[in-house]
Amino acid sequence: MTKRALQRNVNPKSKAKSSTRARKPQRAGLVANPLLGRWSTPFGVPPFDKIMPGHFAPAFKDAMAAHKKEITQITGQAARPTFTNTITALEKSGRLLERVSRVFFNLTDADTNDELQRIEREVVPHLAAHETNILLNARLFRRVEDLYQRRNHLRLSDEQARILELHHTWFVRAGANLNKKAKARIAAINERLALLATQFAQNVLKDEQSWRLVLDGERDLVGLPPILRATAARAATEIGLKDKHVITLSRSNIEPFLQFSDRRDLREDAFNAWTMRGETGDATDNRAIVTGIVRLRAELSGLLGFESYADYALDETMAKTPAAVRELLEAVWPVAVKRAAQEREALARRARAEGGNFKIAAWDWRYFAEKERKALYELDDAVTRPYFKLDNVIAAAFDTATRLFAIRFKERHDVPRYHPDVRTWEVTDRRGSYVGLFLGDYFARPSKRSGAWMSSFRSQSKVAGNIRPIIVNVLNFAQSTEGEPVLLSIDDARTLFHEFGHALHGLLSNVTYPSISGTSVARDFVELPSQLYEHWLMVPEVLQRFAVHYETGKAMPQKLLAKIKKARNFNQGFATVEYAASALVDMELHGTAGNEDLDVNDFERTTLKRIGMPREIVMRHRIPHFLHIVGGYGAGYYSYLWSEVMDADAFAAFEDTGDVFDRATARKLKKHIYAAGNTRDPLEAYVAFRGRQPEVKGLLKKRGLLS
Repeated sequence: MTKRALQRNVNPKSKAKSSTRARKPQRAGLVANPLLGRWSTPFGVPPFDKIMPGHFAPAFKDAMAAHKKEITQITGQAARPTFTNTITALEKSGRLLERVSRVFFNLTDADTNDELQRIEREVVPHLAAHETNILLNARLFRRVEDLYQRRNHLRLSDEQARILELHHTWFVRAGANLNKKAKARIAAINERLALLATQFAQNVLKDEQSWRLVLDGERDLVGLPPILRATAARAATEIGLKDKHVITLSRSNIEPFLQFSDRRDLREDAFNAWTMRGETGDATDNRAIVTGIVRLRAELSGLLGFESYADYALDETMAKTPAAVRELLEAVWPVAVKRAAQEREALARRARAEGGNFKIAAWDWRYFAEKERKALYELDDAVTRPYFKLDNVIAAAFDTATRLFAIRFKERHDVPRYHPDVRTWEVTDRRGSYVGLFLGDYFARPSKRSGAWMSSFRSQSKVAGNIRPIIVNVLNFAQSTEGEPVLLSIDDARTLFHEFGHALHGLLSNVTYPSISGTSVARDFVELPSQLYEHWLMVPEVLQRFAVHYETGKAMPQKLLAKIKKARNFNQGFATVEYAASALVDMELHGTAGNEDLDVNDFERTTLKRIGMPREIVMRHRIPHFLHIVGGYGAGYYSYLWSEVMDADAFAAFEDTGDVFDRATARKLKKHIYAAGNTRDPLEAYVAFRGRQPEVKGLLKKRGLLS
């Protein structure tokens, strides 16, 4: 998953709690603001050790004023619009605001505190208003419109033609063609939406931070493997509970607990807390916020001439229409439900065999699925984890990039960090030339929101010099006890490869204009580079070198590797149903809802009943905590599945050569996908790489849903 800083739209992030980084009483006005000055740090990294929360509000104020002045200079020109004096000038404008925004929103995602959250609630509406004012600036739009109408006579390069077309689209989609009354209403809606999205995300975080399950003694720990016990003991120690164990709502905590705990009553408690985030009935309840967001989005899309927000959101994606998305989801849904029913019966038999006189419930599924997996494939998480040491998986991801794209990674210890956990690598090409900087932030902590994502402190561009990217991967792996290595599950390792695929999309970017750099592509295309990269984790050459036992140093036995591959599609009915249900509800929410009487729980319940949601499975993200759709993925959660249609087909391009590191294929992949940003239509980019369009049949086969 990617996270973008302020570019074409303000996309408020979800946040976390206080960190160990110094948050001293603010005296920012007595010293120069480090956010506004020149950064003399290695690689131009933000001077994190000098930045305090109190610096942000004045920095945002100054940066917005500077950006406004730059826009006034563009619109105040007497000269007729040219590509250089309008589009290039636009691309060069707002760099200071972007710099401040990237630092701020990356911190509020990965290392926040109460003060940063307060500042965020205050500044986000102002940022939304600032951007709306630019996009609804009549004089500025007239210049863009003039160029757009003359575009066929301007002798533009392909990239220039693309960026002109996109700028025109962004202005029109923002409402630049509307009357003053409609523009004023759109401005008000954008400000309100920005604040509601921020409140929503902060509420989810507060719910995650406030809940804990205290385990007292062996009776509560029964079934939990040593690594989870150690993690739970560490969590208890951190909050001052001696000789206890604590399960938190971090996904790296909660999912293993549901998978291994023999205590059905505790699994039920934990599962309900996890699925009820944002729905507690108190100050952090998000249901009214969702109603407000959906209503405002419906009004916004109506003002812009669209039938629904789904129609509006999909208009600039590969899918184009809600009908196309539903066609994909409806092709997958019945196959997945059928497979999930077969899986449910197998789990029920397993439960009865162990004396379970009950129907399988949602909090039972992961528990009995783990038992079934172990019985069918003789595959145990405790056996596989020792072969996936975090440092080795990182090295495997780097080595794969070296073999595919001829880039190298050198760890640096002289670069400022926003948290002690962060690691930094300098990235160079085969000639030793600097490519960019990669930051890895791998461990869960209270100051970080849950999940995994890629973001950037600086994106690549050439319009104002050769600007090299600073990319960060943020994950939430459980810390090990002191002196012990961090061991990952297979799913954890796959997540690391996934996010590193996003990172490569940012690092390898080779475009001129920052607005189309790296991951600034269509939402249903952005997951292709990340999901494709996951495939290399299971390549034999990679596993033989890097999947070595952390104690013995011996490579993973071929028998174990064969079991892992054989079990690759185990429980895929469940996984596909919980994901696809979320995507279908997202599409319905933004396609049909929007009136004042929306009851979130009733809507979710009715929609799931209509599509035939299995009783034993819950949506992967229920509406009150569905951060994707409140943030940048509204009516777009389907995009992971859309991209998966392509990634299955794209990896086959390598397999067809007989060499999954085939150089010629890798060069085409880099040129047309990883380095190209948004320089061309995404389907054209894919066809340029693959030679044809992908087919959904490859997706079903990959997931094991089609024989």
